[in-house]
Amino acid sequence: MPGCPCSLLYVSVSMTSSICRRRHVGACLLLLLLTSALSATSPALAAVETVEAETLSFPATAGQTYAAGGGGRALLLWSNATASGSVTTSGAGRLSVWARGDKCGGAPRMTVRVDGGQVLSTSVSSSTFAVYGSTVDIPSGAHDVAVSYTNDYRSATCDRNLRVDAITFTSDPVVSVTNPLAGVKLYVDPLSSARQQADAWRSTRPADAAQMDKIAVQPQADWFGAWSGDIETAVRTRVQTAAADGAAPVLVAYNVPQRDCGGYSAGGLGSADAYRTWIRAFAAGIGTRVAAVILEPDALAMLSCLSAAEQATRLSLLKDAVGVLEAQAGVSVYLDAGHSAWIGAADMAGRLTSAGIAQAQGFALNVSNYRPVAELVSFGKDLSTRVGGKHFVLDTSRNGLGPAPDDQWCNPPGRALGATPRTSLTADPSVDAYLWIKRPGESDGTCNGGASAGTFWADYALGLAQRAP
Repeated sequence: MPGCPCSLLYVSVSMTSSICRRRHVGACLLLLLLTSALSATSPALAAVETVEAETLSFPATAGQTYAAGGGGRALLLWSNATASGSVTTSGAGRLSVWARGDKCGGAPRMTVRVDGGQVLSTSVSSSTFAVYGSTVDIPSGAHDVAVSYTNDYRSATCDRNLRVDAITFTSDPVVSVTNPLAGVKLYVDPLSSARQQADAWRSTRPADAAQMDKIAVQPQADWFGAWSGDIETAVRTRVQTAAADGAAPVLVAYNVPQRDCGGYSAGGLGSADAYRTWIRAFAAGIGTRVAAVILEPDALAMLSCLSAAEQATRLSLLKDAVGVLEAQAGVSVYLDAGHSAWIGAADMAGRLTSAGIAQAQGFALNVSNYRPVAELVSFGKDLSTRVGGKHFVLDTSRNGLGPAPDDQWCNPPGRALGATPRTSLTADPSVDAYLWIKRPGESDGTCNGGASAGTFWADYALGLAQRAP
């Protein structure tokens, strides 16, 4: 078995020796040296309690232990199984799981619960054992712990499974956020407006059709609001369609009360209670399937247009939505955080904290805007350090040439498609994905010759594609 969980640096030498007996000797010697050095300079070392996965109870028909190398054993789970047990801690601020995934049409999804409450839900994208962790607040005492495999899949040629070696509770919250989207195939809509336009031009305007194909072949987000009708049905239809293609969708929840403060995209539900009901139906539509959710573009960046009481209501609604959505085993929530030239990092960090970023996977930047990647990464990393090391995603749908010279945001001329959607090979490890959240070609509003917000505008889409670097 490769490597020790070397992100867990603050452990005693004796504890490290015990944990590492079963793992790669070279890596563990390095960890011993590091922890010895730390013990010479640190007045107190963190307490560590480890639950070996093979000691957990699990259904005999959906799990087994196996020899994992190095003289140790690990646990293999299949068929959406759950393994459970107990641990007694002296208080934990960090949970880490040593796990690996057998990929098949995507990576397995792992959910960990302590005393019934979800503390970690992540895609296990590494094919070798690696650490997946989260910040927690677990008091001292005895606790029930359960680890679940939640997105079982099998084809004629492969079988997706989850392998777990150990679950470790550490008193010091060492930040180590994983990317739940890594290895996930993002859904491409074969009936998108761009695809239909490309097909309509195929015989009469083949060159323009080829340009439109640049948009049509890429995964793009699906936006949901009042126009979606029954939200549970609408969301379920999309995630089921994506799952049938072995893919996961990117979903945008865009229905918060007083949305867009009366601008081109004004709307949203009429009351806080209506939104709470709506977001629960949204979550129910996803069910146990895998999806990334971009939560309420502009809702935090435009907070100042509301009264103090309305701001408090919005923040409570967003925090509630994060909790409801993240409770779904396959969902990764990214709270919208504006962009690098809008709200400063210190101010936005406070807003994100009040809106429940601690429970979310991370935040989203540049939705429907044009800021360049390098600028966004710099801003995002600054913001990340202020909110516990959270990861983020970037909307690169229209930032290929950066913003307009005069910083117009509403259908500015001369813009271009940006980097294609991807969940790896981004500019920085803290960037989980480049996504096309704003669908290229959909109007920002009735400005610069555009149609109403959200309406597909073929000529604008064509220009974005033609100018793409």
